Amino acid sequence: MLFALALLVLAFNATAKPIPVDDLARVPAIDSVSMSADGRYLVALIAAPNSSFQETALATWDLDHLSRGPVITPSGKRMKFIAASALKAGKLLVTGRQEWTGPLAGCGEGNFIGSTKTFVFKNYLTDIRHSNFSEAFAEGAKSMHMSRQTRQCLEIAGSASLVDNLPLDPERVIIQRVNGVNLTADFFLYNLKTGKSTLLLKSGRKAAPGLFDPRDGKVLTRLEMEPTGNGQFEQKVLIRDPESGEFTVHDKLTTKVSDRYTMSVVGRDEKSGKYYVLTDLFSETVKAWFYDPKSRKFDDQPLVGHDQYNISRLIFGNQPSNFNRLLGFTVSGPSPVTTYVDPDMRAIDEGIKQAFPGVSVNIIAYNNDLSRVLFVTESGRQPPAYYLLLDRKKVQRLGSQRPWIDSASLGEQRWLFYSARDGVKIPAILDLPPGWKQGDPPLPAIVHPHGGPWARDFMGWDRTGFVPLLTSRGYAVLRPQYRGSSGLGRKLWLAGDKEWGQAMQDDLDDGARWLVKQGIADKNRIAIFGYSYGGYAALAATVRPDSPYQCAIAGGPVANLAKLGNRWSSNRLQRILQGHTVRGLDPMKHTDKAALPVLLFVGDRDVRTPSWHAEGFYKAVKKKVPARLKIIKDMPHSMPWYYRHHKVVYEELLGFLEAKCGPDGL
Repeated sequence: MLFALALLVLAFNATAKPIPVDDLARVPAIDSVSMSADGRYLVALIAAPNSSFQETALATWDLDHLSRGPVITPSGKRMKFIAASALKAGKLLVTGRQEWTGPLAGCGEGNFIGSTKTFVFKNYLTDIRHSNFSEAFAEGAKSMHMSRQTRQCLEIAGSASLVDNLPLDPERVIIQRVNGVNLTADFFLYNLKTGKSTLLLKSGRKAAPGLFDPRDGKVLTRLEMEPTGNGQFEQKVLIRDPESGEFTVHDKLTTKVSDRYTMSVVGRDEKSGKYYVLTDLFSETVKAWFYDPKSRKFDDQPLVGHDQYNISRLIFGNQPSNFNRLLGFTVSGPSPVTTYVDPDMRAIDEGIKQAFPGVSVNIIAYNNDLSRVLFVTESGRQPPAYYLLLDRKKVQRLGSQRPWIDSASLGEQRWLFYSARDGVKIPAILDLPPGWKQGDPPLPAIVHPHGGPWARDFMGWDRTGFVPLLTSRGYAVLRPQYRGSSGLGRKLWLAGDKEWGQAMQDDLDDGARWLVKQGIADKNRIAIFGYSYGGYAALAATVRPDSPYQCAIAGGPVANLAKLGNRWSSNRLQRILQGHTVRGLDPMKHTDKAALPVLLFVGDRDVRTPSWHAEGFYKAVKKKVPARLKIIKDMPHSMPWYYRHHKVVYEELLGFLEAKCGPDGL
């Protein structure tokens, strides 16, 4: 049997072929899948019929009559569906996006003076038959007295959004609506059937609601941001006294914003009155704790924690049969892993995992008696695939995001650690081409830093498409979780402050040298490729001495730290806090040292890292090194991108690696 299995693996490797660009550029066959709380209908985005997988459509299935197929509404000519979710009372929430060009005058990210090429985002409510689409939660919003400029701002950025689904209430949800007078958010109970809203809370510039009671929507906690002088702020958590109804500050939950501790009140135990808190105040990683508002103390020991990885989520019951009970928790390890403590959910989860070995499993939704459970599976070699578990025994496959992907074209994925030059252990994900094993000839390799930089990568399917595009063509891809990456412990995160292009960049270079030392990469065939902050890192590599790379590819890059300053992000507090950490090597000040061939690409509707970053760097280095700049029409900074955007980016990337990377290409 083992011998037969070995022959089968060899056969797969022999027939493995590069994944075609089109297979990764296409719109997913099915995505953004959700199920109504009563388990009666399913909502998703699908590839629009007759669009050659280039456009999206909204789809709704009646789960009592699944064989009838879905109701389908394609995206409009201009407004494109990019997300959808099932609500209740027969309603769906759909998000659309379309191109827009005009003066922003400080509204969101973009130019303060002149015109900006950006997007308008809209939330729509519709029913399960898609009979009518109306702007979501807009009742009463247009009656507010506001200037034409403010009204235009709300048109672009969106004036209302869903906050909480209130699972036990058959008709009402909690929404927030931007107040046109002071541009703060007010919070309402909104009736999905009548369209009427009731004010819950007015928030100011310094205060916002924290936790809502999932039963009735009452505000249980409030957050207040107070300046303490010298540009410092404190985040205070106020808890509502159940007897007096008054909110009081709890000092044990107060943190200095610049310390960057996580302090998130995520639930309340109805029996004890204690609150569930996710915090790293007492540990290197985020753990779950009980906090008693009466004694104003945390319990002596955490409820659950992990020494290496954060507890990212506590899962509470959202059906009458298990409402507000703690069902499980998620550890954000190499890939997120959920452990259920509830016996029923644990049995279902374990049963699904036994039926789908070798892939990660995530339960998305379930109905009250658990007769319908929606779940998704994925791995580094398998795009997400959606299923229904019916009556706890029958599995109905709904579809894969990319059913045309051949897993034989993809190889092994590993989570590992390597040592930086100063001894810091750097986590990383290594993806290998199919069939490669230790002792085989070294490979061409790509060091692929993530964006952010306050972010991290997870194992599993790479939704950008970059990793499968490259590994299926014989490249090894290393994704270092360099210092400055968040979600992997405070020490690694804080170590990146003011180290842009310096210690953060050393971590990437040391990853390249580790690949060579391990016999994985050919030292003369290594490139660096990144997007957003990763694009900055590629430009930093271009101008740093002793580079281990043969070329650099920078997507949506930051090139000019002096101009970036505190202006990034639409959130003022984030600009102040994170902007302060953006210090280090400024590529634009070192363009005279450029030594690598470089490809730069950016969307002409990118307001996060506008095209002038890439254009300025390109103009400064194009006479010193082989350089190419590609400005991509109508592409935003963040995904989802359109089919044509992915296709252009993938082709530019592959063409540059094969023809322009080093003397003979990579």
